[in-house]
Amino acid sequence: MNNNDTKPQQRFLALDTSTASLAVSVMEKDKLLSEVNTNADRNHSVHLHSVMAQALAEAGVGMDQIEGIAVGIGPGSYTGIRIAVTAAKTLAWANHISVVGISSLHALAWGGLESGWDSASAEKGTHWVIPLLDARRGQVYTALFAASVERQEEAPVRIEADGIRLMQTWVNTIAERISRLPEEERPVCIWFVGEVDLHAETARQLEPGFENRVHIHPYSLEGRWMGYLGAARLLSGEADDLHTLIPNYTQLSEAEANLLRKR
Repeated sequence: MNNNDTKPQQRFLALDTSTASLAVSVMEKDKLLSEVNTNADRNHSVHLHSVMAQALAEAGVGMDQIEGIAVGIGPGSYTGIRIAVTAAKTLAWANHISVVGISSLHALAWGGLESGWDSASAEKGTHWVIPLLDARRGQVYTALFAASVERQEEAPVRIEADGIRLMQTWVNTIAERISRLPEEERPVCIWFVGEVDLHAETARQLEPGFENRVHIHPYSLEGRWMGYLGAARLLSGEADDLHTLIPNYTQLSEAEANLLRKR
């Protein structure tokens, strides 16, 4: 008998409640077993446990077979983030398993880009991915990542940290960053993904010089991308401290907050 046949598989649960989408997935190592994604008007506290149970049942896995949990820590909905983080920490403590916190924006960027690539021919070269979650009053939760179709199986690489920013200031910052790069190092395409509808007009300010290569792509987070990012950390032996893992309650920079107060 092959000894590998007797070894238990490494199975992980991933969950995120930081956006309008309640996203849950079950992984076996780095392979997706199941995912359930619902949009319940952000009433995630009511549905989280039943959605987790559904995802586990569809994967044919019991909670006693889960060896690690990945949870989206935001940034995003202040109340929403806490629901998943609290549930993940409780499950990890009760089952004596590892937990890792994952950037919800990283998962949003990866899933949004893959979704966009499915509906448009992807140009070779570096693509910049800008995930957006609306934070009201002209603000967005956002970050900046880079990816390429040549390395499509890999997660986008972070360029700028997660944060809450004024959308207009953020677009100006990105434009300035591009202008400082040599021509050969500039992105071939720019993707705004996520909750883009309210901010599309501002995003299009980057179109001069990019012709039809600024893509504004609505996208709701899917559990698989949280699962892939979480599995990568858990399989490498990483784990966050159960007691100090907290949501990312990001804040505006002082300069942006002052500007907002003057409006």
